[in-house]
Amino acid sequence: MNPALLLILVFLALAFGLGLWARRGRAMGLEQWAVGGRGFGTIFVFLLMAGEIYTTFAFLGASGWAYGRGGPTFYILCYGALAYSLSYFLLPAIWRYATRLRLHSQADFFASKYRSPALGVAVALVGVAAMLPYLVLQLTGLGIIVSETSYGSLSTSGAVWLSTAALVAYVIVSGVRGSAWTAVVKDVMILAVAVALGVYLPHHYYGGYRPMFEAIERAKPGFLALPARGLSISWFLSTVALTAVGFYMWPHAFGSCYTARSEEVFRRNAAVMPLYQLVLLFVFFTGFAAILKVPGLTGAQADLSLLRLSRLSFPPWVVGVIGAAGLLTALVPGSMLLMTAATILAKNVYRVLVPAADERAVGRLARSLVPGIALVAVLITLHAGSGIVPLLLMGYNLVTQLLPALLLSLPERPWATPAGAFAGIAVGEATVAWLSLSGLTLARMFPGWPAAITDLNVGLVALLANTAVLVAVSAAGRAVNAGARA
Repeated sequence: MNPALLLILVFLALAFGLGLWARRGRAMGLEQWAVGGRGFGTIFVFLLMAGEIYTTFAFLGASGWAYGRGGPTFYILCYGALAYSLSYFLLPAIWRYATRLRLHSQADFFASKYRSPALGVAVALVGVAAMLPYLVLQLTGLGIIVSETSYGSLSTSGAVWLSTAALVAYVIVSGVRGSAWTAVVKDVMILAVAVALGVYLPHHYYGGYRPMFEAIERAKPGFLALPARGLSISWFLSTVALTAVGFYMWPHAFGSCYTARSEEVFRRNAAVMPLYQLVLLFVFFTGFAAILKVPGLTGAQADLSLLRLSRLSFPPWVVGVIGAAGLLTALVPGSMLLMTAATILAKNVYRVLVPAADERAVGRLARSLVPGIALVAVLITLHAGSGIVPLLLMGYNLVTQLLPALLLSLPERPWATPAGAFAGIAVGEATVAWLSLSGLTLARMFPGWPAAITDLNVGLVALLANTAVLVAVSAAGRAVNAGARA
């Protein structure tokens, strides 16, 4: 076994050890397994929520987009900082309500706020559908990391199966407490590796950042700017807006806020979390450094750029450390995604259909669903051709459709009606599904229109349609109710 793969196995064993250690002395009921007993302080909540940005999306996808797309990559730097700033106002309101009623999932929140179990089921299914591309993203990254660091001894498909088996075992054993403790190691490693690579590689191969960007501009003129059409300024701004407001609509990010012991945790974190984004610059620098040193990676292969350049530049044991950091960036968010999806299906779908099920039965079912969800994600992973960033953007388009109904539910008496919330979500999701499955874009539908309109992110277009329908149906419902009372 080569040193790189051996080091990855060592860190995997460390993650399992942390998972077992974190659960010691605690009965792993649904309350502990899913929300950690609601006892996490500032640091753990910070690592679960701010560290959410440092997944295989950041490690491989961000460097891959820097390699393959150039200037548009910087949208990744913008949206997280805006999302963290919004958390100062949004998360305390969610936390107060969820803690008072001891909720476990995002779907619980909607079902309780709107007093509609059916809406909770709809939100649960939307959340799981949105998380599948995100989970596929993590498994894709795991497969790339393990396969590349094995120096060809493991195929990508074999690496995906092995990595998924390890992830499933980790989730069942550890729960959210294990993920939180592993996140400590993950964030230390990813920050150290990202900064080290982002400083060393540009200076080693080019003599600094400025010479690197000058060399790229000579080889690929205009590559570092936003194009006039396609991934243009209109796409950039609409994508930043969509992903910023949708960041906490992910069920696992939404549910992570339930783990805090007080609402002050969110305010303290929001003051420093935007600065955490700056580390992504070093990931970009690694992707840019690879453009002229490992040429020829096209399409989804661009996600290999960081590891290919690392293999070219370092001995196997260093590649192993880099791969171990990448492994943890998939393991922590992957475990949160699996836990959240399983909890949602067990509590917000099964329990609605079988009201007599108690919390112990729901907890057992949640853990038993983990392998099945993982299997579906593996099958999609092995047959998907998309790169890492497009998978994430697809998930964002789906999950952000929950935002209007959430915002209008925050007052003591929700402004939107259950029918309005349901209709808005349905229209938004249908619009996303139609545009995604048909391959249609605004540019193809309206070829004569200006790029400022046709390059808008389709998820934002769906969000506008969603909001309009939600407001109209809710207003109509209120008018009918007022007439009936009169």
